[in-house]
Amino acid sequence: MHTILQDLRFTLRQLRSAPSFAITTILTLALGIGCATAVFSVIDATLLRPLPFAHQGEIVVPETLAIAGFHQPWSLPSYLDARQQLDTFSALAGYSTFARVNLEGPSGPVSLPAVKSTDNFFTVFGVKPLLGRTYLPGEDQPGRDDVAVLSYEVWQREFSSQTDVVGKVVRLDGKPFTILGVMPAGFRFPLQTIHAIYIPLHADPFYISCRACHWMETVGLLKPGVTLERSQANFNETFTNLARSYPASDTGRTVHVLPLQVSINKQAGAPLKTLGFAALALLSIACVNVAGLLLARGVKREREMALRAAVGAGRARIIRQMITESLALSAAGLGLGMAIAWLLLAAMRTFLISALARGIDVHLNLPALGVALLLSGLTSLAASMAPALRLSGTDPVLALRSGVSTGPSRSQHRLRSSFIVMQVALSMVLLSVAGLLLRNLASMLTTELGYPAEKILTTQVTLSPASYAGKDPIATLYQPLLDRVSHMPGVQAAGFINVLPIQNFGSNRDTHITGQPPYPPRLDVTAETRYVTPGYFDAMGIHLVRGRMLTEGLDPWQNPAGTVVVNEAFQRKFFSSGGDPVGAHIDDNDKAELKTTIVGKVTDIRQDFRQPPMAEMDYLATEFPPKDRIQMLPSMTLVVRSSGDPGQLIAPIRDALHQIDPTIPFQTPETMAQVVRDSLVFDRMENWLFGIFAGFALLLSLVGLYGLIQHEVTLRRRDIGLRIALGSTRLRVVVEVIQRVTLLMAGGIAMGWGLTLALQRILGSVVEMHAAHDAALLSGLTLALALAGIAASLLPATQAATIDPMHALRSE
Repeated sequence: MHTILQDLRFTLRQLRSAPSFAITTILTLALGIGCATAVFSVIDATLLRPLPFAHQGEIVVPETLAIAGFHQPWSLPSYLDARQQLDTFSALAGYSTFARVNLEGPSGPVSLPAVKSTDNFFTVFGVKPLLGRTYLPGEDQPGRDDVAVLSYEVWQREFSSQTDVVGKVVRLDGKPFTILGVMPAGFRFPLQTIHAIYIPLHADPFYISCRACHWMETVGLLKPGVTLERSQANFNETFTNLARSYPASDTGRTVHVLPLQVSINKQAGAPLKTLGFAALALLSIACVNVAGLLLARGVKREREMALRAAVGAGRARIIRQMITESLALSAAGLGLGMAIAWLLLAAMRTFLISALARGIDVHLNLPALGVALLLSGLTSLAASMAPALRLSGTDPVLALRSGVSTGPSRSQHRLRSSFIVMQVALSMVLLSVAGLLLRNLASMLTTELGYPAEKILTTQVTLSPASYAGKDPIATLYQPLLDRVSHMPGVQAAGFINVLPIQNFGSNRDTHITGQPPYPPRLDVTAETRYVTPGYFDAMGIHLVRGRMLTEGLDPWQNPAGTVVVNEAFQRKFFSSGGDPVGAHIDDNDKAELKTTIVGKVTDIRQDFRQPPMAEMDYLATEFPPKDRIQMLPSMTLVVRSSGDPGQLIAPIRDALHQIDPTIPFQTPETMAQVVRDSLVFDRMENWLFGIFAGFALLLSLVGLYGLIQHEVTLRRRDIGLRIALGSTRLRVVVEVIQRVTLLMAGGIAMGWGLTLALQRILGSVVEMHAAHDAALLSGLTLALALAGIAASLLPATQAATIDPMHALRSE
């Protein structure tokens, strides 16, 4: 212990005498350790940490597919039939997260996400409530008492963690609900649903009998000992029986049974692992950079180590001293690295919560601290071993006899040069991925949407159905609000839509045009359906191409033949061989006089940002009879197009809504540009992180390159001075230095391209690379990296050219 303390005191004196070396090394370690720790924290919380459910290995998600192969949720009748036939499940629960509910709390109304589920929902997860109880069998049946279970977050935020909350009656959507219980901290399902309230599913009679209405998701708990393969076979048999019994609605539907963890990680698992490789690449760059710094410092300390050896210090003793110094540096780097990791996670928090199912669970914890400590120790040991072994093997006789440093050997030159080549190669990989991600994100953000996104303001208006019982919500809420908003200064147009494009998945249905032959099996014949008010088209900037727009006076709900406006994508899909959709009819009724008529065709807009415009049918919201509107339109989105700054309209819209109905929560409006950015949150997070890593990697590589050239110039002052004294020009000295740098950069860039091509399959989970399409961007990045490396060498090259030969020879 005395020797260790002695070594530590000596180390601190050495570092104080070389502050630039100490600061550079500590910052290098901190960047590598901090970024790697932050990414590990994300991977640990989302991919590695066990789910907060009992028997999580037996929880599965049956993902159902339509006949055309796209994901299609369950209908309630199909779910109930399958639940009776399946014999491999202890519980198969259905749930829906489409709805929000208005909670009338002490601080005013708030809108909360609602998870409406069957009575066996909590049985699947096996988690006991913190307070009270969960559902009893049959409590999901229509007509039963209105009850609710609070999530831990809602209990804390809205009820101030009151322990006597169980049994209290609160108003949800204008109706009294009795609180049954409170779930413990950490319980959420779906995992991305935060601040949720859980309500038994009291399905509307329409949905109880509608087999073509697909809206329910499921999650199940397998019986003990049941394998995934047996469950899949059980499902296949059940779906075959359903198709035989109900061919019109269930033919061709299939199911894939996935473990819950696999289902959760399906979207983000591969990109996060690739991000982990990027963090390790940055850590490797930091490691070799520190090793290069230690090697350079070791050359300056050769006489010191030779003297220690001459007075009796053994090789092991010298190695231990060097390792002590590296561990001291790693401790400082670890502390600063943890601060960088905390800052990164804090800056990423909004991205994480929005982009990842378990993003809210990401934070620095004991496993993350343990990994940081391990990374710090391994990085420091790996970086210090080569310099330590080299210094411990220095010949004391040669070093002391020369009176100067023995100078860098060829092996050391090769070692440090290989470090630079490796750093440049890894930087090239990260720069390529970051550049492609940035280009893709910029391309998506500039995608033609079909409307002026920056000028359109949107906000969801969710009413309380019980407060509108026996009322027409259009006449009493939506239309009065439209009238007020339309007359506000700066408003060009305003309207309502039930499902806002980009923000939410729409509903769709199989469609057939009257008079056309039957469509081939397994052909996608679905069309998106939306319900709008007339002003919606002007608000979104949608233009009429042919026919007429929907008009209240011409299309009253009393008209037995409904009317609809379709888009250009609808014509391309259902009239691909020619023909005019305007005037055509849709087969949605056996009687000719009751078939829906297409009265107009409008321009396309994007419903899903990642897909081209889909076929869409827009109906007037007033197509529903007044008595049904409260059930069919409990929530609509207000769309307002502004001639100026949309943000100036937020306060007036809030005032107008609360003047009409103060019990409705006002949800913060967003422009359509913000809606688009929200839909790209995972892409933005990837781009942000890879950009940071690439920037750090480039910085560390340039620091390492600068340090290498500066070190060589310092050690070769006598040689350079002698050459200048014998007639070499100063320009020739600069050119030789730059030639060496160019050779190192060329080797590093070539290795980087080799690594990029070798890792193309792994990198493909983040971004695809196409040689012809991306040639200009990748060539530009390569040239920029090469020029940055040459620029980093200009200062030491200039210093070499300004050496005074007389001074250099005299000092030697």
